[in-house]
Amino acid sequence: GPKVMNIPIRPRRNRKTEVIRSLCRETLLSPADFIYPVFLHDAPTNDAIDSMPGCHRWSLEGLLTELDEIERLQIGAVVLFPAIDDALKTPRAEESYNPDGLVPRAIRAIKESHPDIMVITDVALDPYNSDGHDGIVSENGRIRNDKTIDVLCNQALSHAIAGADIVAPSDMMDGRVGMIRNALDTEGFKDVSILAYTAKYASAFYGPFRGALDSAPKSGDKKTYQMDYANIREAIREAHLDEDEGADILMVKPAGAYLDVIHRMRESTHLPIAAYQVSGEYLMIKSAAAAGWLDEEKIVLETLTSIKRAGADMILTYFAKAAARLLH
Repeated sequence: GPKVMNIPIRPRRNRKTEVIRSLCRETLLSPADFIYPVFLHDAPTNDAIDSMPGCHRWSLEGLLTELDEIERLQIGAVVLFPAIDDALKTPRAEESYNPDGLVPRAIRAIKESHPDIMVITDVALDPYNSDGHDGIVSENGRIRNDKTIDVLCNQALSHAIAGADIVAPSDMMDGRVGMIRNALDTEGFKDVSILAYTAKYASAFYGPFRGALDSAPKSGDKKTYQMDYANIREAIREAHLDEDEGADILMVKPAGAYLDVIHRMRESTHLPIAAYQVSGEYLMIKSAAAAGWLDEEKIVLETLTSIKRAGADMILTYFAKAAARLLH
C-alpha cells in the first residue's frame, strides 16, 4: 500500500465541512456593516442611471420608498448625494447651504418617515459648484482652501439643522475637519458626528459617479487636493490630522485597490474606519457579470469581505441591498 506519511499538522482538517469552515471563519460580513449611498434629484421621477446599472436618481418620494426596503434588509445608514440643477450652480456654491435646498428637505423627510435610519450627508462643493470642483476656484484656476472651508462649515451646519446624524466632508481641504467640528459645537450640534474622507485618492474609479451627478470638473483635475495614489505614508499623516481635529470615523476611498491603506490605517488609529467601494468598482463587477464572465453574487460577497478583512468597520457600497439579501 501507499507509504503512511507522517504529517501530524494538517490545516485541511479545519476546512473539511461547511460547519467547521463556519466555526473557523475569521471575518463575518453583515448588513449592519453597510452604508447605502443614494442619489437624489429635485424631480418627480425616479430615473435609472445609465452609467450605474441598478442605481437611480430618486425623487424625494421614491427615496422614501427605497428606504422602506433598506430598513427591511436591516441596513441602518444611508449617505445622500444630490444631483443639483445646473441653474442653481454658482462659482461660490451658495446653494450648498440653502436651508430649503434639496438635501435639507430630504433629511427632514427621512427623519419624519424613517426616524431610525441614520442619515449621512456629503459635505463638498462639487454638486453645487459651476466649476465642478470640491472647492472654490480662484481666477487663476487654483482651489482656495480657506475660502472653501467657510462654505463647507455653512453647508455642514445647514445639514445639522435639518437633522443629519453625520456629516461627511469629502472635499480634502486642509484643516476642514477641525473647522467643521468647531462650527457644529459652537451652534450646539455636539452630537452630530464627522465621518472624514481622510484618504480620498485622485482615482479613475470615480468616473461613473461623476456621470450620475453631472459633477465632473469643468477644467483641470482634482490632484491638488485628492491624494496621489502612489502614497500610503501620506494617508497615515492625514489620518493623524483628522483624528486630532475631532473626526469620529475615518474613511479610505476607493476601497478595492487600497486594501493596504485600510490595513495600515487600521493599525495606526483606534477610530472606526469606513471604506467606500466606489462606482468604478461597482461597474467593473456589474459589467463583467453582465457579460457572463463572473458570478456577480460570489464576487460581491468576496470583495466586501476582503474590504472588511483588511480592517474596515463599515463599507459604503452600491451593492448594500444585493449583499444584504444574499446574507439574509
